[in-house]
Amino acid sequence: MATTLRYDVKDLTLAAEGVRRIEWADRQMPVLAAIRERFEREQPLAGHRVSACLHVTTETANLARTLKAGGADVVLCASNPLSTQDDVAAALVDEFGVGVFAIKGEDNDTYYRHIEAAVDHRPHLTMDDGADVIGVLHSHRREQLGDVIAGTEETTTGVIRLKALERDGKLGFPVIAVNAAQTKHMFDNRYGTGQSTIDGIIRATNVLLAGKRFVVAGYGWTGRGVAMRARGMGAHVIVTEVDPLRALEAAMDGYEVLPMELAAAIGDVFCTATGDKSVVTRAHMERMKDGAILSNTGHFNVEIEIGALRDLAVETREARALVDEFTLADGRRLYLIGEGRLVNLAAAEGHPALVMDMSFANQALSAEWVIQNAATLERKVYDVPREIDDEIARLKLETMGISIDQLTEEQAKYLASWDEGT
Repeated sequence: MATTLRYDVKDLTLAAEGVRRIEWADRQMPVLAAIRERFEREQPLAGHRVSACLHVTTETANLARTLKAGGADVVLCASNPLSTQDDVAAALVDEFGVGVFAIKGEDNDTYYRHIEAAVDHRPHLTMDDGADVIGVLHSHRREQLGDVIAGTEETTTGVIRLKALERDGKLGFPVIAVNAAQTKHMFDNRYGTGQSTIDGIIRATNVLLAGKRFVVAGYGWTGRGVAMRARGMGAHVIVTEVDPLRALEAAMDGYEVLPMELAAAIGDVFCTATGDKSVVTRAHMERMKDGAILSNTGHFNVEIEIGALRDLAVETREARALVDEFTLADGRRLYLIGEGRLVNLAAAEGHPALVMDMSFANQALSAEWVIQNAATLERKVYDVPREIDDEIARLKLETMGISIDQLTEEQAKYLASWDEGT
């Protein structure tokens, strides 16, 4: 269809394939579809501009469709240079009327130019996966802060940045930490990232994981998911941690727990999942065996010291699509997947739609909630309200054909009492 939207995508002729894939994902996202149907009737977002900086995937497309159905004027840019699905970007522009600024493999300058384009939309609501739009608004576009009612944040890394802003008294508007919702992090981070990370590593390398020593750095919800799926593929999983409680949990879950210094010398495949920088350093790379594979599933490409890897190498070449080979002076070869960016999106398709259904249901309902409650919200980072979490869980169970028990009046009274004992 003809469009007068502002956009920057790779090729609009890819739209038909994008539509097919968006529709395929939509069949796996019944909760979001139910919300979209209600939004279309009630128009809770009418008159509001939304600037979203998210991974431009089929699942995100269905979120954008839902926001638009609710009356929002939506612009979308990528939250990672390698995560865009170009056919989806084209379909959103050509078929669904969403302004998209995203091209897979865009360079750093283009990436930030696209974020600026999203901010140019003068949003009333922001949606981030990594706090990049909010970062721009709080740095050199502060004059727009007064226009923003609220924001939402999808991922752990972004929430950390926003809580730092709040602690410094510099957060310009309220933000909902979507990642804090139990129907997000317990499922998206664990089951979604777990499966899609393994998918990305295997797609990129075609390596057999069975019998390999697979090192997972970090045992948060994402690390738990990756470790669980790697073990399911037959790998011997080693966990590295800085948090004693998480390290203890990993040990009790049956994984070997080592400091990275020791794991570096024996690991075959490494995957960072911490949200912090310099987790795999030059010193670790100097200890790694020939053929070790490095990957990252944390939000930013700072967990592996890529600059140090380049400095160590005497020769670099592309070994496979999205796999760079670094030959060191002693002849050892180390392999880096997807430039150290999110491996599940750089080398695969991201989370399965069935789990993103809950994550993006949280986004849509949080957007509605902040508009309804804008007058009472402070410039703070808020968790997703419990009633939203519970409703999404209820709807998800219903769509899966699962029913559960309910407390009787007597049971509810017992749980709320103090005077009934043995």
